[in-house]
Amino acid sequence: MAKRKQQADAAQSDNESDSERSLVDVDFEFFDPNPDIDFLALKRLLTQLFQADAQLLPVHDLADLILAQPLVGTTVKCDGRESDPYAVLTALNLHVHKDRPSIQALTAYALEKSSADPVLHAKLQALLGPAALASGSVDHVGFVFSERLINMPVQITPHMYRMLADEIQWALDDNEPYDFKHLLLISRVYRLTAEEAAELQAASPRPKRQKQSEPPQGAGVYPFHPEDDIIRKFATHTLDYTFTHSQPREEDAFGLDTGGRMMLIPTARLRDIAAALAEAYPQPS
Repeated sequence: MAKRKQQADAAQSDNESDSERSLVDVDFEFFDPNPDIDFLALKRLLTQLFQADAQLLPVHDLADLILAQPLVGTTVKCDGRESDPYAVLTALNLHVHKDRPSIQALTAYALEKSSADPVLHAKLQALLGPAALASGSVDHVGFVFSERLINMPVQITPHMYRMLADEIQWALDDNEPYDFKHLLLISRVYRLTAEEAAELQAASPRPKRQKQSEPPQGAGVYPFHPEDDIIRKFATHTLDYTFTHSQPREEDAFGLDTGGRMMLIPTARLRDIAAALAEAYPQPS
């Protein structure tokens, strides 16, 4: 059963001018994860999230775990429940599932990457280190998996985060193990030199219609998902890191210099995040 529908303009490419863009109305439907259909698509989205570092994680086990908890999590599809998901948002309990191979690898990955920020690393060690996991700490951490195909509009995210907050509360009402004190969100970023930013700025059209996000304004680090800039305002810690298996980039290399972003967020701010996203990205009228 679909959770709800949302209509959006499918043609949102930043490479088209107003005169070239033809608009197509698409109904996006929100579903619970479907174990019979979604496995391969979730593996692809997990690999997209972690890029070359996906080889460090048993993504098949992580996809299985996501599909094993139908009470919490949302996928977005365009062609009904039996079609592949184009986006997913869910939360996994890193304490309850600490013996799963994927969660062990993911926890080790987060601890290793956080070592670049001593304050965040100390916090994650206190929450997810061997001593914390062995002690049965009640300060549980939920890993938030949020990923989507590149052409999916950001306007789907407010509904997904609102539904995640609702589903976590409903699960708690049923005494399910989703009493998170913190949420750990891992996302993707890209880095631009001043020259690359200038090239992107020059190539960006100036349409009358509002864009999902503005082109980069200069050298720096930018999120692949524009909503991350809003979410990070609610995070107690944010760290941008380099992928372990990223390829060395030469000066004239083609493509983006990508990396990861880790945000630790108090679960109590989840509804605030949903409200902020709804204000920033209202549904197209």
